[in-house]
Order: sequence, then structure tokens, then C-alpha cells
Amino acid sequence: MRNEKRKVSSPIQYARAGIVLLVTLVLLVVLSSLMFTLSVRMSAQRHRDKYIMDYQSARYARDSAVKYALATLNDINTPRLIERPNEPDFSDLFMLDEEEYAELLAEWAVPNEDMLSDQSDRDLEEDFRSRSSSKINPNDVNGLGYIDDSNYVDSFGDSNSHNSLTVRGPYGPPWPCITEPVEFEVGSAKVRIEIEDESAKYPIGWAMMNDKKIEREVIAGLETFCEWMDVNDVQIDSLKDQLEQIRKIKPFKIDFKPITQIQRQTVPAPKTIGSTRRTSRSRVRAPRTRTVRKTISVAEQVAKQNADFAKLLHSSLIDTESLARPIIISETRKESALKYIGMWASRQVNINTAPRHVLEAAFIFGGDADKIAAEIIQRRRITPFADIDDLKQDLFRYSTSIEKCEKYITTASKMFTIKVTAASGVAKASAIIGIVKEGSKITRIAVISN
Repeated sequence: MRNEKRKVSSPIQYARAGIVLLVTLVLLVVLSSLMFTLSVRMSAQRHRDKYIMDYQSARYARDSAVKYALATLNDINTPRLIERPNEPDFSDLFMLDEEEYAELLAEWAVPNEDMLSDQSDRDLEEDFRSRSSSKINPNDVNGLGYIDDSNYVDSFGDSNSHNSLTVRGPYGPPWPCITEPVEFEVGSAKVRIEIEDESAKYPIGWAMMNDKKIEREVIAGLETFCEWMDVNDVQIDSLKDQLEQIRKIKPFKIDFKPITQIQRQTVPAPKTIGSTRRTSRSRVRAPRTRTVRKTISVAEQVAKQNADFAKLLHSSLIDTESLARPIIISETRKESALKYIGMWASRQVNINTAPRHVLEAAFIFGGDADKIAAEIIQRRRITPFADIDDLKQDLFRYSTSIEKCEKYITTASKMFTIKVTAASGVAKASAIIGIVKEGSKITRIAVISN
């Protein structure tokens, strides 16, 4: 009997043991899943906390660098143009791919023996080789532009690798910088400050002018610039629509004249009439108004337009993402349409510092744009133009065309941007300061922070 009971109870015990094992396995799976989920969430939270700390550090460094830049604006001297007759020009770099750019540098680095016709040329080659084999002070505007960015590769990208050749811009550093970038640390953040020549870019405000007489030239100039920058027809039409919407809000102006406005001002009246004693008969006199003529100067109008368009052009009204699309796939250069567009209400193009496609867009207002641009590029490498009269004398056969473009061109830049970038860990914070420099006077347009 006992043996029979044992045989009967054994399957029940096995079933119970199986259920217990199954429940245990389920509990282990659930606990493992919970632990994995918890660890993932904790890791994500740590990453978020780390990013927030890095971002706060980057923001603090950016704000500190902006204050430093604004405090030292008066120390910015008038940028000095350099001569580079035996170096490649920066004007056409925007359309060179990586292979063509490398070929240009190689051709420049090793001059053809036939070109070295006399001892002076050979001395030039020897000077070039000696400068190429040694490290140049990055703050030397007459150096070849070697910058040791090895400490900033992870944060900013190695735009100019150590001991590599770069094509100098009109001021020495690569276009459009007027000085070598300044780099320093604020706490754990690494900061980079760059000053760019906004007068060397295509003034996008031209496309928002309200002058029917030059409407055809305005459209042609915009299309010429966009075609050079490989912007397709759909993107061009979209950009035109965006600019038209801004023009309806505020048309862009090139010419300004002093404006006299008639304003009414309230003149406070005496509180009482007659005796100065406070009596119950004292009456309060109604305030009077008077007409005042106020003259708004040209400088005030220009400053107002600069500030207004700085806000409009950096708002969501413009699709900057499509304009920032890279047209050249390169590890050393960043080429896009946005890089060559003046977004700070600049009105004139500096013929000494603008690249080819910007020059052509400027001289479309007078004709012979491509020929004039080519002549300017060849001449300014030897000696920059002193003024517009110098341009007319040098290109006298195009003087009629140049006269039609006089109000759109200049030989000295007045508008600049100071770009501040701070990086801490994987977080970045940046700001752009627009300024106008006329002689020793510097006027701040606006500060755009990201």
C-alpha cells in the first residue's frame, strides 16, 4: 500500500516542482528585465546630467567670451590687406573639390623649373621652401597659415591640420577671416573666436530692394550667385519666396537721406492759476502740446535697418538649413552657400576681399560682370585697390559699367562678425556678434546666441 501511494503522489510532486521552477524562471526574467531597464534609465539619466553640466559649462564659457570680445572691440585695428602675387587666389576655392584643391596646393608647392627664369624666382622658391619646412607663428598674418589645432580636434574639427598648406585670404588667414582664430580655455570648455569680413559676402538684402528699375539685375545677381553655389531651381524659387515675404515686412534700402519728422510733444503745464497759495479755488491746467521737428540722420537710419534685418534674416523666415548644405565633401574645407551670404544687412561688396561669384553678382548692375571680376582678381593679388577711382583707372575700358555699380561696391570693409564657439564634452554653445566699424567708432548691431 505504501509503495502504491508513493507511485501515485510522485507525478503530483513533479508537477509542483515544475510549476515552482517555471515561476522562478519567470521571476528571474522579469527581474532581469527590470534591472536592465533600470540600468538603461540610470545610464541615460547620467548622460543627460552630464550633457546638462557640459552645456552649462559651454554656455558660461560662451557668455564670458562674448563679454571679452565686446570689451575689446576698440582694440580691433583696421584690417590690413596683404599682397600675394605668387600665390593661388582664394576666389575660386568654393568650386574646387578635394582632388582639385590638392592639385592646386601641389602645383603651388613645387614651382615649375621653367617658371624660375632668374635668380629672384629661385630665391622666392627657396624662401617658400624654408617657410614650408618650419612652423610659422599662427598669429603672423604674413605666415602661410599653419595652425596647430591638435588640441581641439575633438571639439572643433581639424580645419587646418598641422604643417599643411592652406591658401591665404586677403588678410592672411583663410577667407573670410581677417585674423587668425583665437583659442583658449574657460574652465573645462574650449573657446574659439573668429572675426569674419561680412563685406566680402553677397548681401542678401539686395534681393529685397523695392526698386523696379533694377529688378531684373537684382534677380539676375541672385540667380548668378545661387548657380555658382550649386543651388537648384527649386531651392532658388523657395529662397525668392522667403525673401519676398521679408520684403513685404520691410524693404531693403541702399540709399539714405536725412529725414525730417514732425512730432508732437506734451508740455507740462503749471499746476495752479493765479496765487501760489494752496486754496480750494486752485485749478489744474490741462497739459499743452507743441510741434517739434526732428531730423533723423543717415547713420541712425542705417543702424536701424541693420538691427531690423539682423533679426529678420536670423529668424525662421529664412531656411538656412538648405543654404548650409555642403557643396564640397571635404575634411579640410566647409563650402556652402550660407558661408558666402551676408546676413547682417551689408549694403556694399568689398572688391578687394570678395570671391569671384560675389563680384559677378555685384557687377551685374552695370554689365560685363564676369570680365570685370576676372580683371579685379588678377590685379588685387599684386596690389589691392585704394579706392573706386583706382579701379576705374586700372579698368578704364569698363569705366561705364563700373560707374553704374559704384553704390554697390567699396574697397574697404566696414561690417564684420565675431563668431564665438565654446565646447565642453559633447555640448556646444555659440554666438555671433555683428558690428560696424567706421574709423575708430565701432557700433554693435546685435548678438545672436545658439
